[in-house]
Amino acid sequence: MTEPVSFTDSGLGEWTEEQVFEVTAERIAEYAAATNDPIPAHRAGEIAPPVFAVVPTFFSLAPAALEVAPVSLLMKLVHGEQDFHFRRPIRPGDVLTTRARATGYAALSTGSTVTVYAETVDAAGELVNEQWLAAFFRGVNAGATAGEQAPRHTLDDAIAEKPPLAEVTQHVDEDQTFRYSPASGDPMPIHLDEEIARLSGLPGIINHGLCTMAFTSWAALREFADGDVGRLKRLAVRFAKPVLPGQDITTRFWELSSDSAETSYGFATSAGSDLVIRDGLAVVTR
Repeated sequence: MTEPVSFTDSGLGEWTEEQVFEVTAERIAEYAAATNDPIPAHRAGEIAPPVFAVVPTFFSLAPAALEVAPVSLLMKLVHGEQDFHFRRPIRPGDVLTTRARATGYAALSTGSTVTVYAETVDAAGELVNEQWLAAFFRGVNAGATAGEQAPRHTLDDAIAEKPPLAEVTQHVDEDQTFRYSPASGDPMPIHLDEEIARLSGLPGIINHGLCTMAFTSWAALREFADGDVGRLKRLAVRFAKPVLPGQDITTRFWELSSDSAETSYGFATSAGSDLVIRDGLAVVTR
């Protein structure tokens, strides 16, 4: 059963206050280490891994969602989807300005989502990346669907039943969340406190969804882009189930389409028999 809750249409389209973020090589290197990223340029802090793009926007995303959903629902908020569109990589010395706004919401059978759009620009005002977040509120019924939803990135079941083009298995360390939290700036207690995680209905501490997404990003870069983050133009996922510290995850990739400029790959990630990321999409230039 879902709890009826009123979402606020007037909050749609309202930009959050601008946030300024100064990028350092040290912060990039810390993030790469916290996501077990093996790409040398990332580990050295020379250029940021793709999912680092969420770090400057982090404190804009939840406030944008709560312009529409009641603030009392904050503890029911989990990450439903994330979709990055990259114009260029982030580098040390960048001074980035970010802002976000809710664009729509939707009532689903198990809860409701608020779609948030965020943009990041550099000191010259040039767009660095755009991103869409689906904030999922468990057990909440918004009663309607309104506004603009996130761009689609569905992986057809018929494609996922075929042999994968590539398969990558990675290990999530026991201390992964304790390293990722300070590197990303995400202090949510369900990733750090066993008791709070269990009170939230979880089996225990869970890995940050964006940390799991970062694992899939460097898998895609190594398999299809020679480790060059500048070739990744879009990365999107839907989070299906939590990943627990100590688990192995396996990501399988399939080619969806290709032309003279770029190739699109669909992917899905599993932990044992559980699908933890579905409807993955990576678009890579040649």
